[in-house]
Amino acid sequence: MTMRTSRRLVLSALVSLNGVTSEPLKWAGPYFGEGSAAASLAALRDSSAMLMGRRTYDIFSRQWPEVPGEYAARLNTMPKYVFSSTLRDPEWTNSTVVTDDVVEAVAALKREAGGGLVVYGHGQFGQTLCDAELVDELTLTVVPVFVPDGDTFYRPGGAGGSWELISAGPGADPGLVSLRYQPVRG
Repeated sequence: MTMRTSRRLVLSALVSLNGVTSEPLKWAGPYFGEGSAAASLAALRDSSAMLMGRRTYDIFSRQWPEVPGEYAARLNTMPKYVFSSTLRDPEWTNSTVVTDDVVEAVAALKREAGGGLVVYGHGQFGQTLCDAELVDELTLTVVPVFVPDGDTFYRPGGAGGSWELISAGPGADPGLVSLRYQPVRG
C-alpha cells in the first residue's frame, strides 16, 4: 500500500483588529521586532518555496533583493512561484511566473516532492486557495490596530468553510496575537 503524500501549504497573514489585511507595511511595522523577525525566519526555513499573487510579488521584489541579513537571503534564494496573467519576465531571483489556472497549478505543486509551501498575505490569491481547500494551515498574526480602510481578510462571494483552532497565544512581539488554524474537511 502506498501512502499519498502532499506538500503542506501554509498561508500566513497579518490582520488588523477590524479584519483588514491589505497594505500591512503601513500599519503593522511598529509592532514587529526581533521576535517577529525570528518567527518569520523560522517559517521560511520550514518552507521550500513561496507562492504569491502579483501584488505581493511587486511589493516583495522591490523590498527584499538588496536587504542584507539571513531572512532576506533565504527569501531571495528560495524558489518563488508568482501567479499572474500580466507579469512576463520576473526580475527577482528564482521567480517563476505561473499563468495556468491557479487551483490546478497549486494542486500540482502540492503533489510534487519537496518541503512545505508558504503564502504571505491574503488577497484574491489567498482567498482562491482557501476557497479551493488547498490551504493546510492558516496562520494569522493579529496586530492591535484598527485600520480605517482596506481589503478585509474574507470578502463576500467566497466559498466559506470551517477552521479548527490549532493554537492561540501571544505573538512573537508585545501586543501581537498568534492564531493557527487547520481546515475542517469532511
